[in-house]
Amino acid sequence: MEIRKASAADAEAVLECCRQVGGETDYLTYGAEGLPVTVETERAFLERMARERGQLFLVAVEGGEVIGTASLSSGSRPRLAHRGEIGIAVRKAAWGRGIGSALLAEVIRFAGEEAGLRILSLEVRSDNARAIALYRKFGFEKTGIFRGFLRVGGQEYDFDLMQREL
Repeated sequence: MEIRKASAADAEAVLECCRQVGGETDYLTYGAEGLPVTVETERAFLERMARERGQLFLVAVEGGEVIGTASLSSGSRPRLAHRGEIGIAVRKAAWGRGIGSALLAEVIRFAGEEAGLRILSLEVRSDNARAIALYRKFGFEKTGIFRGFLRVGGQEYDFDLMQREL
């Protein structure tokens, strides 16, 4: 398994990974439909992420297939440039193998060493115990709850707001 920065050439594989992950769990903000973007739009997004300071998009690749992704987005406005938001998704077949930990460790390293950020934040469904345990392991603390953040099948779910200082 390799973790590396995504390139524009990864766009189709990233979207396929998102479709699969979205169909495997209701913990994400999208379902089996995946992200509502075209391959061309995703290519442009990955190109922008690769060239802009404070932005990062990683892929975990195994056997030529993207099995996980992680992103870091930081603000371009001076008042927000000290903080970044994280997102991680891993295919269910790869859960429990340390892929989320490896992705998160690299995001944290990049955020501090290359992007010069001071605060990282994320949102996680309040009943996603595995993900919350991962984030706590890396020093994230719950700072609040967003009630009714996500609606799946007519049911609303709360999300924990978590952050970590670097």
